[in-house]
Amino acid sequence: MIRMSKLTDYAIVLLAHLARSGRTLAAQELSARSGVPLPTVSKLCKELSKAGLVVSHRGRHGGYGLARPAERISVAEIVEALEGPIALTDCMSPAKIACGIEATCPAKASFDPVTRAIQGALQGLPLSAIAPYRAPADEPAPITLGVQAS
Repeated sequence: MIRMSKLTDYAIVLLAHLARSGRTLAAQELSARSGVPLPTVSKLCKELSKAGLVVSHRGRHGGYGLARPAERISVAEIVEALEGPIALTDCMSPAKIACGIEATCPAKASFDPVTRAIQGALQGLPLSAIAPYRAPADEPAPITLGVQAS
């Protein structure tokens, strides 16, 4: 089974909340909105900041915000920030860790297109697709001209 870690899942949840809010959120508020424990929020926000996905703002109205618009952050970037390069097996990773049977492995060549397909799918999936902007109840919905919501 191909799985990402719980921390990566939480990171996507946190980034989705940041994208939906459209503003900077304090770690405590992000924890309350997402249900992710505060120590985990703090740890993940530091990692996401190192990866250039969030920016930290200090001060009274400080907190974390997206480093760039949600449509310009791919799910692949999020996964790679916490898991490392996307690869089905160690021999498919950029580090090319040998497994001991690499020279006679008939499956290695077959895994390459699958790995590239997964990478491509995640690179083509922006955070905005996971966390579309939703106007708060007290804020009017954005006006769209000539576009119908589906």
